[in-house]
Amino acid sequence: MGPSHCTVRHARREDVPMIFEMIRELADYEHELDAVEATETSLLSTIAFAPDNVESTSPVPSTEPTSPSRPARCLMLFNEKGKPAGMALYFYNYSTWRAKAGIYLEDLYVRSTDRKKGYGKKLLVELAKEVVAANGGRLEWSVLKWNEPSINFYESIGAKMMSEWVGMRVDGDGLTKLACLLD
Repeated sequence: MGPSHCTVRHARREDVPMIFEMIRELADYEHELDAVEATETSLLSTIAFAPDNVESTSPVPSTEPTSPSRPARCLMLFNEKGKPAGMALYFYNYSTWRAKAGIYLEDLYVRSTDRKKGYGKKLLVELAKEVVAANGGRLEWSVLKWNEPSINFYESIGAKMMSEWVGMRVDGDGLTKLACLLD
């Protein structure tokens, strides 16, 4: 099933309130609303935005350049009524084994009122097009183990579960301690 009429474009600065709202909706769905530290201000300074009033159909993004302090891009999806219905917030990664860049999808979110319309698939297709256009190696993301509907959806479009890998993270005080470990 293809998506009903929708528009996908890279986020602009004016979209930040909607991005922030969807981040909070996703965190609430994942039972982690209290963990959200992002603010509209921090999103404005860390996402590479498209210029105002630029509509691009190219798989190559027309946004501000990414950098260590502005590493992310965000695709916005608008439903048939022109209302924000979903987003894909992502950044670039690198595969040493393939010697190719790729995309890591940090958050894929479609509002509950807009699910089952093909919008999640549309956002993933657009990201895949960007990877292919850049001669990249892969598109990857993580999904919570309990999120069976999402896992089933991802597998239905050809994604493979990376069950042999375990995610690792250092953050908060642990990150500060690690940074000073050999001082």
